[in-house]
Amino acid sequence: MIDLTALLADLRAEGAELDSWVEPLSDEEWATPTPAAGWTVAHQVAHLAWTDERSLLAVTDPEAFQAEFAAALSGGNVAHFVDDGAAEGAAEPPAKLLARWRSLRDALNSALAQVPAGTKLPWYGPPMSAASMATARIMETWAHSCDVADALGIKRSPSPRIKHVAHLGVRTRDFAFQLNGRTPPAEPFRVELLAPDLTLWTWGPSDAAQRVTGPAVDFCRLVTQRVHRDDTALVAFGAEADEWLDIAQAFAGAPGTGRAKA
Repeated sequence: MIDLTALLADLRAEGAELDSWVEPLSDEEWATPTPAAGWTVAHQVAHLAWTDERSLLAVTDPEAFQAEFAAALSGGNVAHFVDDGAAEGAAEPPAKLLARWRSLRDALNSALAQVPAGTKLPWYGPPMSAASMATARIMETWAHSCDVADALGIKRSPSPRIKHVAHLGVRTRDFAFQLNGRTPPAEPFRVELLAPDLTLWTWGPSDAAQRVTGPAVDFCRLVTQRVHRDDTALVAFGAEADEWLDIAQAFAGAPGTGRAKA
């Protein structure tokens, strides 16, 4: 059984880590370019604030969330929906943006804690449970924190919290295939990842023909498309597993372009 309380504690910790990096920055440092083309540190935080706000709306007023998304679809604005939200937030004074993000993080965490068991929340992909939404928020916060850390030259020590990111990366295997117009493999894969504490995290049957092995942090960076596959120590055994590592994507939306090889 999934422990929602523990998930939400990890979500708080993930946000707090990034918060601690950006809080002391000058206004000029908030404008530091990140690896995402055209996005500064401010854009990264603004995007998280925007998605936290959308998540909060999905929890507290599902009909309003669905109406907003339907309006974006009908207006043909989906391609710019996310970027516009980031740009609008990045234009705010950094202190105001940070305060708004903090408020939204707290409100979302509290709202998710109150979602009745079995409830499905609307999203831009398939509807999901409160636990799944919390996991997705951990994944996205971690991924955008990678961009900020890279931009600011912060040497990040992997936390056990990345297991949530890895789990989501494994669970979205079929989604990644479908997103790229390919038929998902019929059989489950075996995934074996070396955790930060050097223990082994595993998914799938031990006798699976298709396997992926390597460092957990590399896998997490790959499925969030924060690293080129060739710059990881991940190894695929089997043609389908090899294909997956080329298209892996743990986040909703159109197929990502990934990162250039270092």
